[in-house]
Amino acid sequence: MRLLVRQFSTTRRVLSHIGSAPIKYTSEVQIEHANEQFSLTDSRYFDKTTLKVTGPLGNRTMPIEPYVKLAFTEPVRAGSEHELVVSVADSTMKKQRQMWGTTRALINNCVIGVTEGFSATLRFVGVGYRAAIEKDKLVLRLGYSHPITMDIPQGLNVSVPVPTRVLVSGIDLQHVKLFAAKIRQWKKPEPYNQKGIFINDETIAKKDGKKK
Repeated sequence: MRLLVRQFSTTRRVLSHIGSAPIKYTSEVQIEHANEQFSLTDSRYFDKTTLKVTGPLGNRTMPIEPYVKLAFTEPVRAGSEHELVVSVADSTMKKQRQMWGTTRALINNCVIGVTEGFSATLRFVGVGYRAAIEKDKLVLRLGYSHPITMDIPQGLNVSVPVPTRVLVSGIDLQHVKLFAAKIRQWKKPEPYNQKGIFINDETIAKKDGKKK
């Protein structure tokens, strides 16, 4: 019996919808792909080069995988935007295809961070729950026998516009989210009385207490 085998082409180009989208930025942002090792002490980064992003709010650096390609396009006329297109050496390889979109997203976050910044608002819901800045530290009073004192990480701005609101801002999205999560950890929202520390527009479904 003769078997019919369907032939599949392995040369088809595989695209990343996120990775292939160009990153647009104005002339107030400078992006430089330096041909230098990202870290001289951490072996995880020995084969990675360094991307530097500088803007009005500060500067960021991030590692670039050796198979990631960056193509810069200058503005065609004065006042128009620059463009950066991210690609990979072999888009048929799963790891490269995954890092394609991830790298593009991380670079875009760097651009947003140095131009607009990121922020998280924490809402304190509960009787006596409040926060304050004392001696450059964040102090939380959440019904425990003693206040909780937290050091403010370098690179973040933390303010308390009202005692039940804490605003965390910075140019690094991960650092903003991480510190906001650490604050929330002290009093996670609970579903029965709807009390706790909520981040941004976070809500939690209310549960009824056990009936006797």
